[in-house]
Amino acid sequence: MATYVRWFNTLTLDDVGLVGGKNASLGEMIQALSKQGVTIPNGFAITADAYRHYLQYNTIEQPLRHLMKTLRPNSMQSLQKVGKAARALIATAQMPSDLQKEIIAAYKTLCPHVKNCDVAVRSSATAEDLPTASFAGQQETFLNVEGEKELLQACKKSMASLFTDRAIIYRIEQGFDHFEVALSVGVQKMIRSDKSVSGVAFSLDTETGFKDVIMIDAAYGLGESIVQGIVNPDEYYVFKTTLAQGYKPIIKKQLGDKKVKMIYSQSKAQPVKKIAVLKKDQERFALTDAEILALAKMVHTIDTYYSKRNKRWMPMDVEWAKDGIDGKIYIVQARPETIHGNEKRCVYATYALSKKPSSDDILTTGLSIGKKIVSGIARVVKSAKDIEKVAPGEIIVTQMTDPDWVPVMKRSAGIITDLGGRTCHAAIVCRELGTPAIVGTDTATRAIKTGMQITIDTSQGATGFVYKGAIPFKKEEIDCDSVPKAPIPIMVNSAEPEAAFAVSALPVDGVGLARIEYIIANSIKIHPMALLHPEKIESARIKKEIAQLAAAYPSAKDFFVDTLSQGIGTIAAAFYPRPVIVRLSDFKSNEYRNLMGGQFFEQEEANPMIGFRGASRYTHELYQEAFCLEVAAVRKAREDMGLTNLQVMIPFVRTIAEAQGVVDLLEQCGLQRAKDGLKLVMMCEIPSNVLLIEQFAKFFDGFSIGSNDLTQLTLGVDRDSGLLADLFDERDPAVMKMFEMAIAGAHAKKKFIGICGQAPSDYPELSEFLIKKGIDSISLNADSVIPFLMGYAKKR
Repeated sequence: MATYVRWFNTLTLDDVGLVGGKNASLGEMIQALSKQGVTIPNGFAITADAYRHYLQYNTIEQPLRHLMKTLRPNSMQSLQKVGKAARALIATAQMPSDLQKEIIAAYKTLCPHVKNCDVAVRSSATAEDLPTASFAGQQETFLNVEGEKELLQACKKSMASLFTDRAIIYRIEQGFDHFEVALSVGVQKMIRSDKSVSGVAFSLDTETGFKDVIMIDAAYGLGESIVQGIVNPDEYYVFKTTLAQGYKPIIKKQLGDKKVKMIYSQSKAQPVKKIAVLKKDQERFALTDAEILALAKMVHTIDTYYSKRNKRWMPMDVEWAKDGIDGKIYIVQARPETIHGNEKRCVYATYALSKKPSSDDILTTGLSIGKKIVSGIARVVKSAKDIEKVAPGEIIVTQMTDPDWVPVMKRSAGIITDLGGRTCHAAIVCRELGTPAIVGTDTATRAIKTGMQITIDTSQGATGFVYKGAIPFKKEEIDCDSVPKAPIPIMVNSAEPEAAFAVSALPVDGVGLARIEYIIANSIKIHPMALLHPEKIESARIKKEIAQLAAAYPSAKDFFVDTLSQGIGTIAAAFYPRPVIVRLSDFKSNEYRNLMGGQFFEQEEANPMIGFRGASRYTHELYQEAFCLEVAAVRKAREDMGLTNLQVMIPFVRTIAEAQGVVDLLEQCGLQRAKDGLKLVMMCEIPSNVLLIEQFAKFFDGFSIGSNDLTQLTLGVDRDSGLLADLFDERDPAVMKMFEMAIAGAHAKKKFIGICGQAPSDYPELSEFLIKKGIDSISLNADSVIPFLMGYAKKR
């Protein structure tokens, strides 16, 4: 019987002390989850006892202890010197013959049909993947190891990697004795993702801690390209709740550039090399929808199993790879995610700039990590030799961070990188440290100079901004449990899918207004009629740009419907099962003209604010086809994704005939009132809506007051006119009378009525008036919710 080797299928999580967290987890999953559809490559573990035997056989422990006593943890130079000496001491020692025989025998069993075969050699420390300390990335992995001699050498290097610089400093900070921690080596059949696709997945949103999604990053070739931040990967989100119900809730698909990939080389000195990815492959998604869903189910199964076993939610950090030979997706590693998984107290912290910077103040932009604002002195780090120059509180600006930089990253105020996506090394470390970062800027190291005073702003959603100078900002922190409730449902207005997960943590009852204009303008960017009728576009350049934007989809129509449904779906998933009222498009003609190709489909209007907009546009031959695309997107979110908490709102309905026409058209386009609980809501924003509200009630389940347009049309004041700005006031007695009449009329027909306009966010006293008059709900801007609730409680 083997003394130092254990096959994965004989291991469980109870064996962490013997084979480390990584190997124990693989064994547990093979035993418990293989029959539930989770595919894991076979392999074996060289135990921690083997590591101790190796040290004892070579009498290494005492020299190692002596080296550790000479370490000055605050000195990077000392850390590098001691770490290098410790690794050399282990890696150059002799493998005991009994241990060598067991390793070779297991290797031959793993690969019985070929003389040599390639395996992955991974470290697995006995103090690893714990619920409170992940130790992730502290030791080394060796891929594409082929042959007995190479395997033995990789095992020795893996043992030596227990003393990487980052592992040494991490143990010191976590309070672990260097010699109480041992190392097991995992040997696993190699998945040839170098010929296919690989990536990482998390069973939560890594930015906000939102727990109901699976987040997947994917790129071509080896997964190291993502971890090292060499590429911006594809990013996919899947909603767990309806996935478990059998739906297909891919709520986000963001195309990454994926310009290069890492593959194996023939060189022993440099076993991995980077090569360019073909343009056509860059412009398509690395995974199909079926593969995204299959992978999400595996990650969800792992998350559910570990959470049940630990009797609390256990979010997981998973590495996966698709084999380029058999085409299957494999889970190659899974560990607890320790950043959000350990959070207990709900604290809502907001950061906001005290003044709006000009466009000239923006130095660069990229993907935001964290939701903070910090100012500091920039330190451009172009190579490892510059690391020591970083002073406490400085902001590091570099191409991409390296794992060995972690000690220095801990004393920085923020990180800015040229390269990387949301799961690159810099992003992962900064989340764990609580340090704001902006990654993938492309230009930071050129746009920013050492010594410049700069401000990092990651508070505004998916895009992070770097500004010149120290921009003043405000921070507010409130315990969610301390926020009082209002006497009626408080909803929130939402436009940005990127912010939905964070906003959903607010103490609100749902979304009173989800505007789709933001999704169309920022994610689609193209006039929908230009997608349907490219033959009418008289510009070759615009045609080409449109084709490039839609290249990853089967057709231009699919691009519009899928992108819009994902944006809507993200908001609906964030608040599920709370209701989300999505308002169909209410662009004005001048805004539509600004979309790509818009000038070929929109007439110029003298006053678009009261022109071709809302319901009259939907039923008009100039836009009706595009309206049905909007409806198709809502249907996809409700029917394919299972997000039946979505309700539909129609804006700017001028007449009863328009109401009849748009409801009929909705049904023709496949969206039927009351089917699967669908409610139709009408914006009440025109005086005719108030005067005839009891007749409009025949076609709708409820109403939502749009205070901006109702004020404009009641007072005859153009919302866009600066000259008349002083006259525009929602508290005018005539407007207040309109509010009162609308509430009374809706209730006379037993229909609910809320308000989703800007007024309650600006004027708390107006909210009090509406509550007294019986309004059923108030929908506020996100930044107004907490102040409103706190202010209302004080007045009570």
